[in-house]
Amino acid sequence: MAETIVTPAITPAAALEAIAAALPVRRTSHSLAGKRVGKLDVDPVNGFAAIGGGNLAPPVANAQVTRMIAEIDRTNRLFLSAGYPIAVFLDTHELGKPEYPYPPHCEAGTGEENLVEELSWLDGAPGVTLMRKDCINGVVGTTDLATGRNRLFDWIAGNGIETLVVDGICTDICVLQAVQALLSARNHGMTGPLREIVVHEPGCATYDLPLATARSIGLPDTAAHPQMVAHHMGLYLMQASGAVIADELILQAP
Repeated sequence: MAETIVTPAITPAAALEAIAAALPVRRTSHSLAGKRVGKLDVDPVNGFAAIGGGNLAPPVANAQVTRMIAEIDRTNRLFLSAGYPIAVFLDTHELGKPEYPYPPHCEAGTGEENLVEELSWLDGAPGVTLMRKDCINGVVGTTDLATGRNRLFDWIAGNGIETLVVDGICTDICVLQAVQALLSARNHGMTGPLREIVVHEPGCATYDLPLATARSIGLPDTAAHPQMVAHHMGLYLMQASGAVIADELILQAP
């Protein structure tokens, strides 16, 4: 009779340790002094970041998401005080139009598509431009299908932005795709003055769906999404594409 071999489960912490050793992320303290700077917040909306805010929102308080909201709030106040412009993506979908493979989320008129309460002050604030998008990739989602013009590119050019700081949710999905698309567009000469993209790690977050939880609710193993591992991989892939990963932003020269 053949012997059954049971492979021990790998914990998310052990997986993160192994992945980080093989695929390291270099985080820096990054100075913005003397640069023409702008900031992009990706999807800090109820449907992704408010507790119980929707199918893709955290069901209970989550430390990484809480930190993200606090950091976006803190840095946005500093940026606006320094005269730096801010753009904010708001994931907003047509009612009843699915976005595979995700369940319905951030549909127009549900409230999920609006800023979380802690950041609601951004709506209408001088220096802040809200941009609704209808797909994961915000660069694609802010492109006018009729004219081919891109609202984000126009905002970058209109503000003369050379360094763009990016944060938001999810690190490995919407933030990753926005950063990689912008880097490719920059290399293709589509983003005007843009030279540098800085991802502010404390202002980023993603969702947590451990393998055991995915199985317990009837999802396939491929739906597993351990938060810290996915967050790290998002940072690694943005770094590998040419973004700077910063754990601290320095706005003024010492």
